[in-house]
Amino acid sequence: MSESGDIWVYLSASPLLHLSLTLSAFVVASALYNRLRRSPLLNPVLLSVVAIVALLHLTDTDYDRYFDGAKFVHFLLGPATVALAVPLYRQFERVRKSALAILVSLVCGSLTAAVSAISLAWLLGAHPVSIVSLAPKSVTAPVAMGISEQLGGLPSLTAVLVILTGIVGAMLGPAVLKLLCIEDPAAQGMAMGTASHGIGTARALQLGELAGAFAGLAMGLNALATALLLPLLWRLMF
Repeated sequence: MSESGDIWVYLSASPLLHLSLTLSAFVVASALYNRLRRSPLLNPVLLSVVAIVALLHLTDTDYDRYFDGAKFVHFLLGPATVALAVPLYRQFERVRKSALAILVSLVCGSLTAAVSAISLAWLLGAHPVSIVSLAPKSVTAPVAMGISEQLGGLPSLTAVLVILTGIVGAMLGPAVLKLLCIEDPAAQGMAMGTASHGIGTARALQLGELAGAFAGLAMGLNALATALLLPLLWRLMF
């Protein structure tokens, strides 16, 4: 084995390598995204995932070894989610005044996300296991995987679909909202948070604090609403 190969074997044994690669990939992707005027096609999460997957494939690194380092970033998901309460607290008065509108939009959005996914998959002839794995795609991953498992789906497939939904929502959401002439930041945030969970919420925060606050609220409430409504909907449809 060459000297460079020996160095790689040594470095790959350290969890810090994969932590550094993850952070570096996102920093570079974010810089590229900002430099190219925040093109929707250059979403930092998408670029980071593609770069890391390509690197793991080229170096023949299994996911478990990679996750030994990346788990430190994974741990921060909890505090980051809790931190979404800060903009929500600052906008609490606006949220209180919009309680009825939030409730109606949340129920409609939750049902639309699930029914549209189930119906489209069914029309395309998908297997019931695939359909139920797809149904909670707009819910944050831990909750979506739990719902999928309880209904007989594949949690691993659900996780992939959830990530794809979040990335697509973050990429296309602002453009779709602009096309539909939806300019109210609160409405934009509700739509992004309901349709594309955490990744959409992160994108909504870039639109402004008000949009981010409503997106964080929608993400949390949609997880609760889907956990309650989807099992009932599944029994009615199948």
